[in-house]
Amino acid sequence: MYKIVKRQQLNDTVVRLDIEAPFVAKKVKAGQFIILRIDEQGERMPLTVADADVKAGTVTIIFQIVGRTTMLLSQMKEGDSLLDFVGPLGKATEFGTVKKACVVGGGVGNAIAYPSAKALHNAGAEVDVIAGFRSKDIVILENEYQDVCDHLYITTDDGTYGEKGFVSDKLQNLIDEGNQYDLVIAIGPIPMMRVVSEVTRPYNIKTLVSLNPIMIDGTGMCGGCRVTVGGEIKFACVDGPDFDGHQVDYDELMKRNSTYAEFEAHDRENCRMYQAAKKEVL
Repeated sequence: MYKIVKRQQLNDTVVRLDIEAPFVAKKVKAGQFIILRIDEQGERMPLTVADADVKAGTVTIIFQIVGRTTMLLSQMKEGDSLLDFVGPLGKATEFGTVKKACVVGGGVGNAIAYPSAKALHNAGAEVDVIAGFRSKDIVILENEYQDVCDHLYITTDDGTYGEKGFVSDKLQNLIDEGNQYDLVIAIGPIPMMRVVSEVTRPYNIKTLVSLNPIMIDGTGMCGGCRVTVGGEIKFACVDGPDFDGHQVDYDELMKRNSTYAEFEAHDRENCRMYQAAKKEVL
């Protein structure tokens, strides 16, 4: 069993949990993920690790409440335990030799972008971070980012905090100002990662994106997380989750991710357990 040692509500729909998992904490690196189950009847849910504390033996996960399992997970309290917490899975991010990097996060994707910024900062690279959100009330990890980057730029769609606009526009402005990046990492909604990749393409800047296709077993056996990169089929759980942003077939990825959209919407509207859990949290 894996005990929850700390719970923090980051905003109305985003929760941070620190899980007691010393063996995972000892080995996990930026970009890798875990798969958890709440109990024997629970679904297998993959989440990219947001942080780890080797001394404390804890692993941090940050998730958005979007369905039944995340709703149930959000209801758990400090001292409660998860049945399964398997990892680290996937390949760690391969940064290469980097002098100056820009890490771009969108929404809750910032929870995944943060460990990359931290790893690059610890390796001695100059790190700029662009963190984008819809509005001020859902901004997360601002203080944490401040500690691991040289410049932090926060953007909001509605202009209620930081600079008004999209992360891709801010990245273009920074490039236009003469910033020469060896690496750009973009993590967030698929359309955002796609646009960021198009911004960097004319400058031939190495660009990594973290993909989140439908995943079941996390070992490459089920094939559910297959993506096309550079014309070749890859499996995000074992070949990724990081891939060359200039080579990803985003149209296919978006179609595959929307396979169960209608079912999920119906489930949220008609599942009495989900609606009851939602009332308890909100």
